[in-house]
Amino acid sequence: MCNPARPAPMIAPSILSADFAALGAEIAAVGPSDVDPGVDWVHVDVMDNHFVPNLTLGMPVVESLLKATDIPLDCHLMIDDPGRWAPPYAEAGAHNVTFHAEATDDPSSVARDIRAAGGKAGLAIKPGTALEPYLEILRDFDTLLVMSVEPGFGGQKFMPEVLDKVRTIRKIIDGGALQLLVEIDGGISDSTIEQAAEAGVDCFVAGSAVYGGDDPAARVAELRRKATAVRVNA
Repeated sequence: MCNPARPAPMIAPSILSADFAALGAEIAAVGPSDVDPGVDWVHVDVMDNHFVPNLTLGMPVVESLLKATDIPLDCHLMIDDPGRWAPPYAEAGAHNVTFHAEATDDPSSVARDIRAAGGKAGLAIKPGTALEPYLEILRDFDTLLVMSVEPGFGGQKFMPEVLDKVRTIRKIIDGGALQLLVEIDGGISDSTIEQAAEAGVDCFVAGSAVYGGDDPAARVAELRRKATAVRVNA
């Protein structure tokens, strides 16, 4: 049976794979309806062309999205100097603000500033980054985002070896030593979400798996169904 203390599987579509010319409509397409509660979060990938070799959305777009939807925004900052840039996203109204462990020497300080600004704080780690050096500071965070592709571009192949990190943190959380949401980002699809759910992921970021078809809402429902089935049978 599933662990009743854990949240139901969460789906966070990444608008990196959406139509940038119609982001409001793309978000509405996965929002609540008469037959479905809609997605839990909308995942916003912020890239600065320094920390990763790509340039995407920034604060002006996030501020516009906050006016266009009530769905909580999950801002994933793939940027240098998160101590400077992360707290303003929380101040603007982003629900969850995640930055990379590799981008700062003092992750806990950044987390405190995000929380002081009114947001939830998330720590992201790249596929090649070990989890163990950060275990002692995870009490300062609300979310751990495990990257299952190299950050920077959508559409990459899922890296199953990162699930060992998910299993490690899941045991610690289930043992009562931490209260933390485990999120995964990269290559999540119909063929990979079940193994991620089995490893212990709570929140699944999916881009092309949601926005790559004609009916994003149906794609969200199917991904949630697959993750829930794993949880129920665990």
